[in-house]
Amino acid sequence: MAEPGARAVAGRAIVSTRAALAALLAVTLSAALAPPASAAATTPRASLTDIEGDVMCVSCHEPLALAQSPQAISERAMIAGLIDKGQTKAQIERALVANYGPTVLGRPPARGFDLTVYVLPPVIVALGLAALAVTLPKWRRRTRAAAASPQAAGAALDPADARRLTEDLARSDQ
Repeated sequence: MAEPGARAVAGRAIVSTRAALAALLAVTLSAALAPPASAAATTPRASLTDIEGDVMCVSCHEPLALAQSPQAISERAMIAGLIDKGQTKAQIERALVANYGPTVLGRPPARGFDLTVYVLPPVIVALGLAALAVTLPKWRRRTRAAAASPQAAGAALDPADARRLTEDLARSDQ
């Protein structure tokens, strides 16, 4: 049987492990829910290559940067015209959505049902970490207890079974 002092040390180790996992979970969630760094107060001038990477061709459903259809060419012309007028990236994306619908965006907007695309992955990671934090200590205790138990070595054979095993092994060697 373990000493009371050893039990206290093991209890503190479990608590510190859980605290570390909780801190890791908090950092993961805060990083996932933090606004992107591009949300700065000053918005740089929009560029065609930047916008092409974020929007799709509505006819072939490929990123606009890769699409070569006539529809893609007309979308690029519209974007170039809006850039020449001095519109920001957000204004251009709103104009594209107004003309072609929300399927023109490469990433769904973060509202309504589409919000699940952004919320679900961190939630799944958090649930997985929580499941590990709960089950790993139980598994480790169970394997330690199984290794320490006298039945771990296996049950002893009765004399008749031992004799039969010896005879079978001798027969198989011949």
